[in-house]
Amino acid sequence: MWRHRMLLCCVFLMLLPARALERPDVTFKIFQFPPDKIPRIDGDDSDWAMVPDSYAIGMDQLEDTLAPGGHGIDRDPKDLDVKVKVGWVKGLNRLYFLYEAYDNYWDFSRPDLHNDIFEVVVDGDLSGGPLIDIYHRDVWTKEAVGEMADLDPRISSSDAYFSYQGDQAQNYHIFTPADGKDWAMDWGCAQYTKELPYANHAMKYNFKPGESGKLVLEFWITPFDYAGCEGPERAVETPLTENKMIGLSWAVLDYDDVNSEKHRFWNLSHKHTFFGNSSELVAFRLMPLEPQFRKAIDAQWTFNVVDMDRGLVAFKDLSQGEITSWKWDFGDGSTSTDQNPTHQYKPKPGKEGIYTVILYVTGPAGTSRMSKVWEVHVRG
Repeated sequence: MWRHRMLLCCVFLMLLPARALERPDVTFKIFQFPPDKIPRIDGDDSDWAMVPDSYAIGMDQLEDTLAPGGHGIDRDPKDLDVKVKVGWVKGLNRLYFLYEAYDNYWDFSRPDLHNDIFEVVVDGDLSGGPLIDIYHRDVWTKEAVGEMADLDPRISSSDAYFSYQGDQAQNYHIFTPADGKDWAMDWGCAQYTKELPYANHAMKYNFKPGESGKLVLEFWITPFDYAGCEGPERAVETPLTENKMIGLSWAVLDYDDVNSEKHRFWNLSHKHTFFGNSSELVAFRLMPLEPQFRKAIDAQWTFNVVDMDRGLVAFKDLSQGEITSWKWDFGDGSTSTDQNPTHQYKPKPGKEGIYTVILYVTGPAGTSRMSKVWEVHVRG
């Protein structure tokens, strides 16, 4: 059944017209944390002090898409003031968030959805398209099939919910703060996406419902190319790599009356329906390390066994910094000065084909060496 659903999703997305993200004039940045400076999720924002202000996204980027007569511009920091930074760590498929907000009236006394909320939507592979049930049913008919009709009666809300909702993009309603309730409502049936080992959170605040004050929220989430109802065993995480662009947006829902359903909807996308359509997100780029966190010269490399029986191995230089020369020691007495050499190991009958390979690099900043011990294996 799950294979059938995934096939339907793929066909559905292929039928959709080409899409573009909102706000094409801007690409926001996602800060890369060094691997020895990963932020601790404890509600203490000091781990984020290293993140330059150029990564901060504030109220000036948000519009109230519920304001009468169009997008509101009456921003008042004495009423609400927020700042968001987003980070990532090379090798981990996680997006880290720091959300800092001052509100003159924090609304969080009720046990239902009525709560001040930080709503985040992420589409890690830019697949675009709907992510909640009603938009799936609507877009399937109007865009994919081309019929100008209302909701397709053949696709029930239940079918759309269990087959598509939240599978290719994820929506998190994060309660700010969450008092006596789960920290977030994941809009869909894949509730595992908001739990460890796929998410974590911490909040720090000192106010009661109806009071003013500052809230600090730290959390990380895992973006998924596919996160279906079947469970995490079949889920596919989005691989995060340097310079990759993803779709991401958020809104701040600000209530000022516990008895009223009216609220402000401060929106980074500027398209009100971004919460259900990931084609209305904005572009974020996973940035390389900032210069102050990089080594001036650092030898790094990887390899691929092209032909195990012939002992043919392709080596790839991944060194950082300005490099002027390379020297490879393949561990069998052979060397090369090519940047990305291919080397053939000669079989040694009766001996294991296990080698220690060393790369030496030289540049204006000096020299660096990277040795990998017994990592290269070919048939003996």
